[in-house]
Amino acid sequence: MAENSNIRKVKTADLPLVDKLVAVERVTKVTKGGRHFSFAAIVVVGNEDGIVGYGLGKANEISTAVNKGVEDAKKNLVKVPVHKGTIPHEQTAKFGGARVYMRPAAPGTGVKAGGAMRAVFESVGIHDVLAKSKGSSNPHNLVKATVNALLELRDAHTVAKLRGIPVSKVFNG
Repeated sequence: MAENSNIRKVKTADLPLVDKLVAVERVTKVTKGGRHFSFAAIVVVGNEDGIVGYGLGKANEISTAVNKGVEDAKKNLVKVPVHKGTIPHEQTAKFGGARVYMRPAAPGTGVKAGGAMRAVFESVGIHDVLAKSKGSSNPHNLVKATVNALLELRDAHTVAKLRGIPVSKVFNG
């Protein structure tokens, strides 16, 4: 996860989580006896109400890899501020070679984002957002960059509390 001071870890205590498979990769290991295939699956889970996590599972079968990914994702759940179905403000983030940019959108716009980013937004419960990925299209790095960007979001109440001012002054600054 991100090295961020405002990470909001969440316990998995009986949350109704929905999992989305982002990508499955076939990994080949060549040995003296021939080729050995295994699978790596990256999975995003969330409750579609501000909680999201991602995980990586590796196994010799796809279904086992997906199950391991779901279990890993449940261990890494974080809370994200969602404001009326969108994000509170524009945000950019980077992980590895992947760069992501996201901005809030008007109600009814929908999720305008690519595959890996779309899975994260749908799992966290964001319905209206404009997002763009630049650089690497590696789904592992895109998911991690998207989650890092979501972790850096702050809502008006958090900003007001940090500054010691009322919420109305945050908007009329």
